[in-house]
Amino acid sequence: MADKIRVTVWNEFRHEKVHEAVAKVYPEGIHQQIARFLSANPDMTVRTATLDEPEHGLTQDVLEATDVLIWWGHMAHREVKDEVVDRVQQRILNGMGLIVLHSGHFSKIFRRMMGTNCSLKWREAGERERLWVVDPGHPIAAGLGPYFELPHTEMYGEFFDIPQPDALIFISWFQGGEVFRSGVAYHRGKGKVFYFRPGHETFPIYYDPNVQKVITNAVRWAAPVAGPYTDLSKAPNVEAIEKFTVEE
Repeated sequence: MADKIRVTVWNEFRHEKVHEAVAKVYPEGIHQQIARFLSANPDMTVRTATLDEPEHGLTQDVLEATDVLIWWGHMAHREVKDEVVDRVQQRILNGMGLIVLHSGHFSKIFRRMMGTNCSLKWREAGERERLWVVDPGHPIAAGLGPYFELPHTEMYGEFFDIPQPDALIFISWFQGGEVFRSGVAYHRGKGKVFYFRPGHETFPIYYDPNVQKVITNAVRWAAPVAGPYTDLSKAPNVEAIEKFTVEE
């Protein structure tokens, strides 16, 4: 890993171009807002990539220069090419971190890494959400209180079709009564994966200081350990470390 954590923020960047309400909240795109607050951290360098760039902005060179990939998508999951998903998946297995936000639960890459449908219940009513910190000792929860609230958000409800997480960090409660596992962490190969629920495109979620803190903490947690990446796509035949004889 480089001296600084190299972050790539990926966004399909479609809602902002076609919906005035979204463009009003994120005039430069959700990816630019996320990149802006992450860039304020001296231990990070941040770049962005979007769906309509060649190879969706995720060429092999870009991925090899990425320690943590942040993913936001909603209306164009099916347009992401499978060969790019394959490339991202292998990079995660080799050590790159992945942070999936909000409606990215239905992205090809998250479903690939989970091996499940990743389906859930939802309601868009602008209700209040309270996120409870249920693993306060986890690095992603550093600097947070027992809970924080978002005044207006889209509801996601259980059952959330994901595997049992390695760590459950946040549980959300909504005004309508539902609860949701809104912050879950996994290890996949040498890589780490974190899913974080908040982030609907018509609400200013990514301007919230607590949301920014969670994503910033998650980048540091998901960054690979120092040292070379290991290509786990191969299964090498190796010589024995110790000398031995085999009895007939």
